Amino acid sequence: MIAPVRRPAIDDVTAAAARIADIARRTPLVRSAWLSTVTGADVWLKLEGDQPTGSFKIRGAANAIHRLAVERPSVRAVMTASAGNHGLALAFVAARFGLTARVHLPASAPGAKRQALQDLGADIVEAASYDEAEARAQREASAPGSRAVFVSAYSHPDVIAGAGTTALEMLAGQPDLDTIVAPVGGGGLLSGIAIVFRARASAGALVIGAEAEASPVWRHGLAAGRPVPVDVRPTLADGLAGNMEPDSVTFELVRDLVDRVVSVDEAAIGSAMRDLLIKEHVTAEGAAATGVAALVQPFDRLDLGGRRIGVIVSGRNADPDVLAGLLS
Repeated sequence: MIAPVRRPAIDDVTAAAARIADIARRTPLVRSAWLSTVTGADVWLKLEGDQPTGSFKIRGAANAIHRLAVERPSVRAVMTASAGNHGLALAFVAARFGLTARVHLPASAPGAKRQALQDLGADIVEAASYDEAEARAQREASAPGSRAVFVSAYSHPDVIAGAGTTALEMLAGQPDLDTIVAPVGGGGLLSGIAIVFRARASAGALVIGAEAEASPVWRHGLAAGRPVPVDVRPTLADGLAGNMEPDSVTFELVRDLVDRVVSVDEAAIGSAMRDLLIKEHVTAEGAAATGVAALVQPFDRLDLGGRRIGVIVSGRNADPDVLAGLLS
């Protein structure tokens, strides 16, 4: 059965923070001297790679499964479609609550994420693409007799609220942040942090999303006023690749609460991954590096001089071969 989607609010995020406190970690928020110099701003990095499964996704998964376990104790299985990180988070938290996890995974998922899913005991279902994985997972979960609850990687109120706890921590550590930059694929993370920034940050605060140019879902969707299918090309930011559900609640949240979504090309993503490793000693997968890339890329570059910027580095689960190629 697919959970109904409603629009979460700030109270949902604060409730999520209490709910996941013993599962998700409070991750570091560190100042980047390198990015501050390059941008003429005061730049802080939120290092979500320090989470138990290596990405921010554990926040939403923990919130969703905790609520399921309390409110629907008869549920014994969860299902999702994932490029890797949400599946990892769901499998990790499901095991903690005695549930099984089934993950529909696209062929583009890096080997490191695939192996980690196997190590966690997840049931993996292969698909040619993310779009195919999502469609299959939803059909399977809604089929008569299905005992698994579908937990979307992005269009789920508890997943969005859990992701928003990232911004709660950032503002608790640096209350004067007036800009936040986050990667955006399906929009769960960007929606969650936008909810928090609009409720808690100073007037005039900016919320900015950074999407992979190879998967321009938001550029085309926002221009059209609705989600529209786009051609998705291979990208280093595999975690951001794929079309969104046509009725995703994240579309309205991003449309209403986010100031701008910028596109980041492959060269900029690769450079950001390499520079984060060399200059900051931070391992970041392609999706996690898009916010940093948006600050420094030569085209469609953000001009944020003089502002206090928080950038979410969303995960560390980079394929070792990809990192080796970038460094060489």
